Amino acid sequence: MTVQLHTPLGDEVLALHAGDHVELSGMVYTARDEAHLRMQKEGIPFDAEGAAVYHCGPVIHNNRVIAAGPTTSARMNMLTKFLLDRGVRAVIGKGGMGEAVREQLCGRGVYLAFTGGCAALAASHMTLRGVFFEDLGMAEAVWILELDHLPLVVGIDAQGNDIFESVRARANKEFGRYSKVQGLSDK
Repeated sequence: MTVQLHTPLGDEVLALHAGDHVELSGMVYTARDEAHLRMQKEGIPFDAEGAAVYHCGPVIHNNRVIAAGPTTSARMNMLTKFLLDRGVRAVIGKGGMGEAVREQLCGRGVYLAFTGGCAALAASHMTLRGVFFEDLGMAEAVWILELDHLPLVVGIDAQGNDIFESVRARANKEFGRYSKVQGLSDK
């Protein structure tokens, strides 16, 4: 079953579980490193209450979104708390986020994952609606995108469950077992 979500988001995100499939519609705002730093200094240029922030530097041509794949979200681990404190309910990206963000999401928001390498697919679900901080350049500006049923997976839920962490734990368990079987363990 796929859960339908629409921004601005509310308490419905608190009922999601890590691994759930969702389709997100409505306005989202792209933000990478430089945009996060600028927003910390100058303020958030959009209404953060219930917002979704997409870790993405899209390719824009002739006022169209050509490609909009996610960037590695862990780069924003230290830059996320202020957005959540202001009411952002969803962070979108790839590769998961750190333990601090997992704790910060508890009781208030979710991390939604999109598959890297699927930038054209993402763009096919987006319409460009505007831009903030355009002087930062295409990759770092805050683009206002309207989504139409963008398929995502709940990577970290509001209870702290994290599909990335559980996969890492399973891999470590399997690798540990494999290394002992193969005589590769550290002694």
